[in-house]
Amino acid sequence: MKKHSIGFLLLCLPFLAHAQTSPRKGFLRQGGQFSLGVRSTLSTFSHGSWNENGYGAGGQFRLQLNDRINTEWFLDMIRTDIARVAYRNDYHIGWSVMCYLISTKDFKRPVTPYVQAGHCFDWTRIAPNGRRNELQQRGSSAVQAGIGTHFNITPRFDISLSCQYMLHLGKELHAHVEGNEVHIEKHNNAGWEGHLLINVSANYKLLKLWKPRN
Repeated sequence: MKKHSIGFLLLCLPFLAHAQTSPRKGFLRQGGQFSLGVRSTLSTFSHGSWNENGYGAGGQFRLQLNDRINTEWFLDMIRTDIARVAYRNDYHIGWSVMCYLISTKDFKRPVTPYVQAGHCFDWTRIAPNGRRNELQQRGSSAVQAGIGTHFNITPRFDISLSCQYMLHLGKELHAHVEGNEVHIEKHNNAGWEGHLLINVSANYKLLKLWKPRN
């Protein structure tokens, strides 16, 4: 876990260095903006395959630190059908750092693109349909990175689209399907598991938690 955290901090260094190049007054103007939002999620390309897609929903809030750096804190649940004989539920709770590629202009531009990277905790549950007593579950830790953009309907309200690749580290848990039979296997050895996340969210800036410094 320690190596995990160090790697993520190194990943964020270019974002923070880029932010420091902005003029101080404008750089701090948007700091303190607090937003609430709802999100819809598509999970695909799990284990390198496009065959199993998961769909889910959740909520999030954002706390903007300055004109170029925003943070997003989220909670969602994704459900995946496994060959119509089993299901998988994934519960995510995590956060991301968002670095805006251009000046936000107080979010008066039609679009505001960004890159993002973050960390989350995941709880996975897999069970055959109608046989809940055979449920297997595991926890894991993950890092994610990707790109996105805000479509600014007004300076306070946006629709956002993002695409991230999420990489989990935890005990291996998967389902083997043979015809109409499914066997769920859980291994004690740790392994990597990745999938692609596409999120659409609606967000509203509720209030400003602090005023810019002069």
